[in-house]
Order: sequence, then structure tokens, then C-alpha cells
Amino acid sequence: MKITTVAAIAAIGLAVGLSGCETATPYQPLRQGTAQSGGFTDQRLDQSHFRVSFQGNTLTSRATVENYLLYRAAELTVSSGYDWFETTDRQTDRDSQTYYDTLGPGPYGFWRPRWRAWGGWGGWGAWGPYWGDTGVVDTVQRFQASAEIEMQHGPKPAGNPRALDAREVLANLGPKIERPKS
Repeated sequence: MKITTVAAIAAIGLAVGLSGCETATPYQPLRQGTAQSGGFTDQRLDQSHFRVSFQGNTLTSRATVENYLLYRAAELTVSSGYDWFETTDRQTDRDSQTYYDTLGPGPYGFWRPRWRAWGGWGGWGAWGPYWGDTGVVDTVQRFQASAEIEMQHGPKPAGNPRALDAREVLANLGPKIERPKS
């Protein structure tokens, strides 16, 4: 077996092995060098205000990122001795990148030439001399949600859609929270 073939097989095995290890971001503090990237941060602004954020990796859905943000806000509210919180400024950002991968086995290892050609009535098409066009289009998205919260004592006001009872949030979202595996 040629060295290039052995290297190609090893590279594919390593890529498949590493891709299988990554999972969606669990509910955890944001720290560099953790097994799963992403997590929450919070900063106390004054006695009853916090800035909270949650950042997910490419496998974490927008809904999960937003739920983890609200769960963290509820945890902070209860641990600070308050009953309910209101989001005063909330947003979710999406980072999206699209890649076109034309790498594939060929006579030069994992690089191969590829050309675009006009196909007449069929329009533009791709042609490669080795197994045709095997390119793959992949879009990668990451979500990050942030909010400033104001915490309050007493019963939640009935007519305020941004006001959330912290204990209800913990009870409703708690079963959906995925924590890091030990």
C-alpha cells in the first residue's frame, strides 16, 4: 500500500473519529479548553440587574441557546433571593458560514482539479476528471443569546409578557437541560 493511501485512510479515520465526539453545547459555564465549546456567562450590573448570555456550538439549536439563557436568568434570580425577572434587552445573534468542499480522493491525495463549464441549455455545471463533481455544500450556524434582566420581589405582574416567574422557568425548563457528561 502506498504511503499516500495510508495517510489518506488515517486522515479520514481521524476526521470521522473527531466528528463523532462533538455534541451540542451542554448547560455549563463558558470556559476555554472544555470538551464541548460554548456555555453561559453572567455579570452583575447592580443589586437587581444582570447581563446574561449563552453561546452554543454548531450543533446547538437556536431554541436550546435561548432556553439555556432563560434557565440561567431564573437560577440567578432565585439564588439572589428574588421571585421573578423581566428581560429588559434581549437578542439572539446567528453566525452563519457556507462552505463548498471539493476535496476528495484523487491522484494527488485529497486535492483534485475541478472546473465549471457551460452546458448550453443546462446552464453552468461542474466537471471534475475524477468521479465527476463530488463537492459538498455545507452551512454551519452558531447562535448566541444575550439579555439584561431586572429581578423583582413578590408576585409576577399579570399584564407583562416579558416578566417570568423564576421558579416556574426552572420547573418547566429543568427537564430539558443537558448537563456535561462526567
